[in-house]
Amino acid sequence: MEHISQLATKIRDTTASPDILVISRFFLPKEAVIGEYLYNRCLQDPEEVIVLAASCGGDKLFDQGQQFPIYRWPNLKYWLGNFLGSYLQPLFNLVATFFLAIKLYFRYHYRYIEWGHGYEFPSLLLLSYILPVRFFIYLHGNDLASAVGNPLWRSLFKLTLTRAEGIVCNSSLTQDYLQNTFRLQTPTHVIHPVIRPEKFGLGSNDNKLNELRNRLRQVYNIPQTAVVILSVGRLIKQKGFDRVIDNLPLLLTIGVDVHYIICGQGPCESQLKSLAERLRVDKRVHFAGYVANQELAGYYATCDIFAMLTLSNTKASQIEGSGIVFLEASYFGKPVIASRHASLIDIVRHEENGLLVNPKSGYEVLQAFKQLSQNQQLREQLGRQGKELAKRKTLHRSLYNN
Repeated sequence: MEHISQLATKIRDTTASPDILVISRFFLPKEAVIGEYLYNRCLQDPEEVIVLAASCGGDKLFDQGQQFPIYRWPNLKYWLGNFLGSYLQPLFNLVATFFLAIKLYFRYHYRYIEWGHGYEFPSLLLLSYILPVRFFIYLHGNDLASAVGNPLWRSLFKLTLTRAEGIVCNSSLTQDYLQNTFRLQTPTHVIHPVIRPEKFGLGSNDNKLNELRNRLRQVYNIPQTAVVILSVGRLIKQKGFDRVIDNLPLLLTIGVDVHYIICGQGPCESQLKSLAERLRVDKRVHFAGYVANQELAGYYATCDIFAMLTLSNTKASQIEGSGIVFLEASYFGKPVIASRHASLIDIVRHEENGLLVNPKSGYEVLQAFKQLSQNQQLREQLGRQGKELAKRKTLHRSLYNN
């Protein structure tokens, strides 16, 4: 990692001339979905980008392995402790991004800024008046919602969006919320997340995936012929894990040898275990706990169906989320069962890579599980189509062709 103190003296000995400064408070894939999203963006054009981001655990080793320069501002929690540091960090982020972006400009003379999220946007607004650069701003959901609560903040945010060269949304839902909240002439683009095989510690090695599948089924004592349902996420009520468990006794009654694996931790874990015991399917519901990315590939390989019956939430603060786990499941060739929810329309296409249901309709949910559990050919067909969909991507450089 290159330190900020070196900016004035160290000259990059290369013929590359980066044109784009990517700025984000998140830039380490394991830290947040936004970090993974922006990292994948930078990998598309490593010779064109410079990154300015907040410090975080493990950043030094991570930064040293990248093909593009990364500069970081300090995390105040390391200096002032969690309470005071967390309180002052947003203000420090705003100040640090402003001054360091100017300092980096005099070194690289970049022509564009890609602001990785809506947080700390006043810094970007000021930079747009001071530096002779154009900018794109990325919006993911909660960052957009958090900017509209305060009337003054909302006005400044709208001015920032108006001055942008373009706005990038990670989903159609975020784009719709943006358009319904602000009436803007600024060009708006939807660029979905993409899957990076290296995130899982493997490429397209099918033999290794088969080995992982066989090993995990042995670990959980699941027969090779059994149908395995998988869910991945934080164990909270909204995710609908209980609705999957509710259907296990019904599937067993019609002769489906079914097991359910849940990857994740959260406050509802004890309730879900109690529900499984009450329904007498506790031997068939397996709680894997937290699973690192390198191990998650094995779980995707192990399952036959990926299911998340998320409950709809119309609050603006809940528009975050682009269904990345559904995209990952599709990448591994697995059919999905998902809620018929606006946040998933870009990821799950009914009867193309999965089935969309009303999570509150017990009949719809059961019919979807029954259909996929009893029809291996349909599972394979949806899985193949899903894999093709998951491999499609929009290149960020297309922003500059418009």
